[in-house]
Amino acid sequence: MSDVQPVRYLDRSTPPHISTLILLAGISALSMNIFLPSLPGMTAYFDTEYRLMQLSVAIYLAMNALLQVVVGPISDRFGRRPIILWGLGLYLVATLGCILAPNVTVFLIFRMVQAVVAVAMVLSRAVVRDMFTQDRAASMIGYVTMGMAVVPMIGPALGGVLEELFDWHANFWMLFFAGLLVFWITWRDLGETAIPSGNTLGQQFREYPELLTSPRFWGYCLAAAFGSGAFFAYLGGAPFVASNVFNLGPAQMGLYFAAPSIGYFLGNWFTGAYAARVGVNNMVLWGTLIASAGMALSLVSSYSGFSSPLSFFGFMSVVGVGNGMVISNATAGMLSVRPHLAGTASGLGGAIMIGGGAGLSALAGALLVPGAGEFPLIWIMFITSVLAVASIIAVIRRERRLGL
Repeated sequence: MSDVQPVRYLDRSTPPHISTLILLAGISALSMNIFLPSLPGMTAYFDTEYRLMQLSVAIYLAMNALLQVVVGPISDRFGRRPIILWGLGLYLVATLGCILAPNVTVFLIFRMVQAVVAVAMVLSRAVVRDMFTQDRAASMIGYVTMGMAVVPMIGPALGGVLEELFDWHANFWMLFFAGLLVFWITWRDLGETAIPSGNTLGQQFREYPELLTSPRFWGYCLAAAFGSGAFFAYLGGAPFVASNVFNLGPAQMGLYFAAPSIGYFLGNWFTGAYAARVGVNNMVLWGTLIASAGMALSLVSSYSGFSSPLSFFGFMSVVGVGNGMVISNATAGMLSVRPHLAGTASGLGGAIMIGGGAGLSALAGALLVPGAGEFPLIWIMFITSVLAVASIIAVIRRERRLGL
């Protein structure tokens, strides 16, 4: 993993193995989407409305965003390892709370607490940036998220099967035991990678203006936020489209849900293979253009009357390719604006990405009503993808103007 020191698996005196970082990012992604095919069944179980049950996605993302604001500076001050381990421990407790919840209110409360697993995804990226330069970090983050993409690829499919064989509780038991395994591996394999900042926690938080006043940080951040925003809108709206527009059962829904993750896997493979040669900016630009093209084709297909599960989810895989190129490269760009604030930048950038995603997820849930078809969701995803293109173009033009 490191350019200098050899890696010994499950030996925290050496740099962490890449599989450990993949698992840390993967458990966060799995928690986000494994239960999506169960949302209609959970709505019936708790005797509530779909819009309320759909908040299990939106509030998870919102809490995820709030946590990322604080976890970056805290990890820059106290280190990556203790924050990750405490986060995983709280996640296990919250997952048990979701399983035992007697009503939807209690479930949603524990679902918010479950979002603490965000520390795993945020700090796995910061660990990579601790060890590598910008373009090399983009490549490594690409490989981490490429491996991570396998998790959400199989997660909904597995969740749909578990729902049909048992019920929605089985999905959360799966999350609990997966989290337990990741906790043990992290305890054994992940040593400390951050150099102590020497600042107090208060001083660490006062570093935020250094990032917030950087146009380059905002350019990368917004490109990532708008790019991922399309995916989060998909998380909020696709279960409704699948069940109410295309009449898919949980198992079928889970299989179709894998489409964006397949594309995301490929996009991250391109990043891992070519980011160091092509450069971060070009990778982000091409990724945003690919995602926008995918959504434009989806709009044309739906308005032409060719809408079907195959076409709808097929075009989502194109968006996945674009996002796989955008998110890891834009993240590496964000973390490289101020390398000494890598944890803070990862947390702040992640908070903006996830916070915007929570809003788009809730918006998709609100606009998708019986009779609306899939059109509101596709329009939301198309607009956010185009805004991502504008954001990275602004970064590129600024760098050319300044001669960077």
